Amino acid sequence: MNRLRSLLFYAGYFLAILVCGVLFLPVSPLLPLKQRYRLLNLYNHFIIAWFRLACGVRHEISGLANVPPGPCVILANHQCEWETVYLQLIKPPVCTVLKRELLNIPIFGWGLRLLHPIALDRSRPSRAIKQVLTQGKQRLDEGLSVLIFPEGTRVEPGKRKRYNKSGAVIACRAGVPVLPVAHNAGERWPGRHWVKNPGRLSLVVGEPIATEGRTSDEVMAEVEDWIEARLAEISEVPRPVHVEAASLT
Repeated sequence: MNRLRSLLFYAGYFLAILVCGVLFLPVSPLLPLKQRYRLLNLYNHFIIAWFRLACGVRHEISGLANVPPGPCVILANHQCEWETVYLQLIKPPVCTVLKRELLNIPIFGWGLRLLHPIALDRSRPSRAIKQVLTQGKQRLDEGLSVLIFPEGTRVEPGKRKRYNKSGAVIACRAGVPVLPVAHNAGERWPGRHWVKNPGRLSLVVGEPIATEGRTSDEVMAEVEDWIEARLAEISEVPRPVHVEAASLT
C-alpha cells in the first residue's frame, strides 16, 4: 500500500513541476520579488497538501505565532526534501542556502534561480563559507529572511551531525533574531528511499532567539540545544549521543 501511495504521490509531484514550469516560469521574471515568491510558492502549497493526502501523513505544526515580523535567520534540522518545501512558506520571501547543483535541474532549478538563493559550490569549502557570510548579510539587509540547515546535509532520523555556526554568525552580524525549527519529516519522507511512510509529521517553530550583544557560539549552542530537545520529544527514532562532523553550511 505504501508503494502504491508513493507512486501516486510522485505522479502528482512531477505533474506539478511540469504544470508550474509551463504556467509560472515565463511570467515570474516580470514580477517584483515578493509577488514572484507568492506565485512560485503555489507549487510548495500543492506539494505539502498532496503529500499529506496521497501518503496518509498527519501534520502537526506548532509555534507559527513565533515567526517574527521582520527578517530573521531560520535554522532547522535537515532530514529530507519536505522541510525545504515547507519552510519556504512560513516567512516569505526567504532565501535558502543550497548546493549549486540544484540550479541545473530542468524546470525545478530554473524556478530556484528566480528566488535569489545562495547557491554554494561545496567542492570549495573556504570560498563557500565566505559566500554564505557575505550574501547572507546582503539578503537580510534587502529584507529577505535566510534559511540555513546547520547540519549542512540531510541527516537520517536516528543520526546526528555537528551543527555549523555560519547561520548564527550571519544573524549576529546583521543584528536579526534566529528562528529555530525542529521536525521529524524524515520519518515520513525518507531522504534516501522513494517509499513514503504514513503517520504523524511534527514540526515545531521556537521563539526567536535574540543575537544582540551575543557571540555566534552562544547563539548556536542555544539553537542546537533547543532543536535537539524538541527532536527528542517528537521523534519516533531515538536521538543518538554520538555527533558526526558537520558538512558545509
